[in-house]
Amino acid sequence: MNKEARWSLILVVALISCGEQGVSVNSSQPEEVEPGLRLEGEDHFAALRQLTFGGDNAEAYWSFANDQLVFQANNPSWGTGCDQIFVLQLDDDFTPSSTPPSQISNGLGRTTCAYFMPGDTTVVFASTHLADTLCPAVPPRGPKGEYVWPIYEGYDIFTYDLHGALISQLTDLPGYDAEATISPTGDRMVFTSTRSGDLELFTCKLDGSDVVQVTDELGYDGGAFFSPDGSQLIWRASRPQTSEEVEHYTDLLSKGLVEPTAMELFIANADGSNARQLTDLGGANWAPFFHPSGEKVLFSSNHHTGGFPFNIFMINADGTGLEQISFDSAFDSFPMFSPDGKRLAFSSNRNNGRTRNTNVFVTDWVE
Repeated sequence: MNKEARWSLILVVALISCGEQGVSVNSSQPEEVEPGLRLEGEDHFAALRQLTFGGDNAEAYWSFANDQLVFQANNPSWGTGCDQIFVLQLDDDFTPSSTPPSQISNGLGRTTCAYFMPGDTTVVFASTHLADTLCPAVPPRGPKGEYVWPIYEGYDIFTYDLHGALISQLTDLPGYDAEATISPTGDRMVFTSTRSGDLELFTCKLDGSDVVQVTDELGYDGGAFFSPDGSQLIWRASRPQTSEEVEHYTDLLSKGLVEPTAMELFIANADGSNARQLTDLGGANWAPFFHPSGEKVLFSSNHHTGGFPFNIFMINADGTGLEQISFDSAFDSFPMFSPDGKRLAFSSNRNNGRTRNTNVFVTDWVE
């Protein structure tokens, strides 16, 4: 498989939800994880464990109590035609099983971007099931072979309990509403929406009220997360500048598409004030998440390759001190610290037997 084809595959798997895509364990799971999960140079990783084996599993996000992960998974052996939401309980004696984890979503439409609500008894995620119970089509490449990413108008944001019972629908406006994450302080939510005519960030209370728009520049603003103290937001964004770039972006958006190949990271106060660009690396820089100190940010990037692979990097919140964290030859992304700051969950193509599987990993974090 050539470089462009492999990169496109990874992006389809990983970016189609939150900007972009919970656990996939199938009957072909090996009895033991193969040695060598931690690669040379990955000095921040210790006790690295592979939690899933097979299928497409990504965006694994922690519960407030540090003992569960909620994620997206597409595993045909489970009857998932496209991404659905699952939850995994991480007990001390947890061992991956051939039995699928508990499914929270109803199996209709496509789902994305699940996140625990305070109390860890409910989760929030986006779903297209009200617009269409079938999986929406994945768009073809552009006329020049460009990779494009669908912005499904049918996405709305819902909360469900861990048994799969609907609690509430938080959005009901026409257009795309997805990519919701919760402040560690438990008072507000940030999400991406096209309600203004562009892909912008909004915050609201956890019941969907008091909606505030926090970005207003042309380009795709998405995949946002709060800082540990809830005072700031970190997100990825495209910023078309030339008339040709603007025309290309707006034309694609009118068709429900974006081209996520040029993105940088931005930081602002939680109300959108004092917004500033954090990275200027080129390529696709995305999936940012704050270090527990609030003074650094982890993210996924291909700036060092210009295409493929993607690896995890860390940078100071003032834009200095760029450091490579993972050294995979394929794909590492969606780094997320547990609330206690002791462990890091991420998704990777490592140890997949040269298949197309993306799996979830958890490691103890070493400063």
